[in-house]
Amino acid sequence: MSNQGINNFISEPEIVETEKGLVSVAAFCTSDIIHCYRFDDQFGTHAQYKSIYTKRQTLENIAEKPGTNVVLALSPQKTIIGFGVLDYPEPHERWAQLGPGLMIELKAIEVSRSWRANKLADRIVAHLMRHPRIEHMIAYLVGYSWTWDLDGTGFTAQQYRKMLIDLFTPHGFSELQTNEPNICLRPENLFMGRIGSQVPEEIQQQFKWLRFGITPE
Repeated sequence: MSNQGINNFISEPEIVETEKGLVSVAAFCTSDIIHCYRFDDQFGTHAQYKSIYTKRQTLENIAEKPGTNVVLALSPQKTIIGFGVLDYPEPHERWAQLGPGLMIELKAIEVSRSWRANKLADRIVAHLMRHPRIEHMIAYLVGYSWTWDLDGTGFTAQQYRKMLIDLFTPHGFSELQTNEPNICLRPENLFMGRIGSQVPEEIQQQFKWLRFGITPE
């Protein structure tokens, strides 16, 4: 399936029952679909935390890129209360060096503060992993502790880190070592990856070297 075809991929929304009503979680949302809803008011800038994305337009722009997967969690009031983004690395990033279409990044996942007790993040990740080429790629995520909502959760950085590991591990991700400078800036920073079942052994070895910036002779 081509990247353009992926953007036309149809995935049935999931209805999740919560204490605050039924929530719809939908994958492969197009820019037109995203435009029909508004962000929950809690996505924005707080005293100690700024949301990953604060403008709906940002999600619309990502959804228009070939091969992406934008997942939305929608409240009964049809507001965006959670979202997730699966997108290819930028050309200048280390992870793009493996080759076109071989690595894809879980770039964002966020749930509005007042909805975080409803385990929506797990459902968002599950829908991100419905990408039809997921088994042919290496999915990865980078966790920078300075972007985490420690104030809203009441967690320490280490507790937040563990929460992320517990969230992504059931979906096939595992913690991996790397010497990527930004990740190494703080010990609590996190790099996780998920190697698809159809990724050739040669590519897996190249990824291992790439994590440490080594080009084997």
